[in-house]
Amino acid sequence: MVTVVEILSLLLVSVLWGCTNPLLKRGTEGIENVTKTNRISQLLAEVKFLFLNLKYLIPFLLNQSGSVVYYYTLSTTDLSLAVPVANSLTFLCTLLTGKMLGEEFGGSQAVAGMLLTMAGITLCVISSVDDAGPGDVTH
Repeated sequence: MVTVVEILSLLLVSVLWGCTNPLLKRGTEGIENVTKTNRISQLLAEVKFLFLNLKYLIPFLLNQSGSVVYYYTLSTTDLSLAVPVANSLTFLCTLLTGKMLGEEFGGSQAVAGMLLTMAGITLCVISSVDDAGPGDVTH
């Protein structure tokens, strides 16, 4: 049976991953101007550019903290529920955050996709709750 803590953990993971994706994209703006003569120098210059750029570094650290919460949640949650819920809600959070930042997101087709995704997640959670018998109580 799924607990409230597990569902909240999956929601937290989704928010941390999804809301930081558009910010990570914005944080990389300008990296195309970093040019070096060989591959190793180019790699090191790009890493330096990213990790000295707070517009990239802060969302990156928040994104990675979502991965830590996800790793912890996977140890207690059924994989058949955790993976689709976290990944699909991440998509929704990315879409909504991008829209708030002024990005285009696909109009009515994207809205329909979000509604279908939410319906699918709801079915996954209901199915997971129904799988637990009357004697199965998780505290």
